[in-house]
Amino acid sequence: MSDTLETGRQLVEALNPGMEAALERRYGHLVPGMAQSVVDYAYGQQYARPGLPLRDRYLATIAALTALGGQTAPQLAVNIAVGRKAGLSREEIAEAIWQMSLYGGFPAAINALNTALTVFEQEEAADAP
Repeated sequence: MSDTLETGRQLVEALNPGMEAALERRYGHLVPGMAQSVVDYAYGQQYARPGLPLRDRYLATIAALTALGGQTAPQLAVNIAVGRKAGLSREEIAEAIWQMSLYGGFPAAINALNTALTVFEQEEAADAP
């Protein structure tokens, strides 16, 4: 097993427990090794890189997914939730999304804000007694 795969697995389990197994269940029969590749490359080689704090990497990811548009809503929701675990505030996320209205357009930013609101509502529901 590569060091980056193990690093990626540790990071995934800390931020998004069960993600590798979920990817394997969903896509493993179609693309064998996909889950392991995502964990290795995205988390072990990219998110774990030195030079930029993890929270900032998630802010950049949220901005990029916003600018790409509404087709990224499922990935945006996951990254907003994980970005919160990495230390991003709701305000930082909302401001980064709104900044992307300049680059992805108003519809993309509004759709991303709606995705963020859904994630924030889910957080509140999970925190409720």
